[in-house]
Amino acid sequence: MADPVVQETTQYLSFMLDQEVFAVDVARVREILEYKGTTRIPQVPTYLRGVINLRGSVVPVVDLRLLFGMPETESTINTCVIVLEVNVEGETVVAGALADSVREVLELEPNEIEAAPKLGSRMNTDFIKGMGKRNDQFLMLLDIDRVFGDEAIGVIRQSSGDTVELDEAA
Repeated sequence: MADPVVQETTQYLSFMLDQEVFAVDVARVREILEYKGTTRIPQVPTYLRGVINLRGSVVPVVDLRLLFGMPETESTINTCVIVLEVNVEGETVVAGALADSVREVLELEPNEIEAAPKLGSRMNTDFIKGMGKRNDQFLMLLDIDRVFGDEAIGVIRQSSGDTVELDEAA
């Protein structure tokens, strides 16, 4: 094994997108919400599903499936929004990530994490921090700051504000 990407035991929140398991550092997760829909914003990329009202604050919601080139998330009883704190140019931005379902919080030791695969210059895997291994299954550990990279954050910044009146049912 190459030098581990993570040097200490870390807790991750694992979640499903299609049939794949992804995970984010639990320290970056603010909360998990039941998905009840979003308020759409015109003329934004399709991966930005809209915004939600989180106790008076506007939180943009990104469909990670669309961002990763997968089919759009279909709303089920398990669909949820993972509210995350993302670092952008030294500033913390709150954003929501739409997921098919949340699985569990798990701890991974450094020896359970491999470096992200290099798939050539045509495929960008910079947003993958590493590959966790658990029970013969791989988990893609996301670098959430890179997932919400320059383009996505620019759209999110334009779509969010400090407070807004939104329909609670949206």
